[in-house]
Amino acid sequence: MIIRKGTPNDMPSVLELIKELAIFEKEPDAVVVTVDDLVRDGFGEKPLFYSYVAEVKHEIIGMALYYYRYSTWKGKTIHLEDLIVKENHRGSGAGLALYTAIIEQGKKDCVRRIEWNVLDWNLPAIQFYEKSGAKVLTDWRVAHMDEEGIKQFLNHK
Repeated sequence: MIIRKGTPNDMPSVLELIKELAIFEKEPDAVVVTVDDLVRDGFGEKPLFYSYVAEVKHEIIGMALYYYRYSTWKGKTIHLEDLIVKENHRGSGAGLALYTAIIEQGKKDCVRRIEWNVLDWNLPAIQFYEKSGAKVLTDWRVAHMDEEGIKQFLNHK
């Protein structure tokens, strides 16, 4: 298994993994991003995200997608947006290897925090993260506004 930075040529495989994650998270129709979006947004002059891929025999079996944020309390942080391994490769060590690559990237970049979201029903992931030394916060709620919410807010302000 090879863990390496993602390239534009990896984005079709990355998109398939994103779709697999959406199915796992019970939102199979939620993915609207395209390969072109991923290539443009991840590999332009000012990338909006970065990625690592896990590759076995020239097949991408997993990926981790992250970007930088800024905390008013901590300064530069990394947000791990998604980490997914193909279902038939789970348990192979790919997830741990990708997770390790993100943590190593954070150390290299001298970030003071790496953060991500995990669904409250994904107990194996929660247990893995806690065992690794991460704190899974239960007192914060994630808030977001989708395209329709943005439109409605701006039309009624």
